[in-house]
Amino acid sequence: MPDGPGGIAPPPGGFHPPVKRSMTIAAHPTSISLEPMFWEALEAAASARGLPLSALVAQIDYLRIQADDPPNLASALRSWLLHDATKLRQ
Repeated sequence: MPDGPGGIAPPPGGFHPPVKRSMTIAAHPTSISLEPMFWEALEAAASARGLPLSALVAQIDYLRIQADDPPNLASALRSWLLHDATKLRQ
């Protein structure tokens, strides 16, 4: 696909809507909606740390609820992933 204004291009495979997954976090069932690329990045981050996906999400959720004004879990996961990816490039 050709680059758009400013020379940017869509992500490989294009844009995709969020996918909802259910998991149990801290003994509570929850559903999380994230775009497929974020699920893939979370799975890779969990694998790199030798953790099940639900354990990594639970750790991020724990950090999220410590904030004065916690964002929703999907936003916290996306923010954590961006921070983690940026940290790896430094």
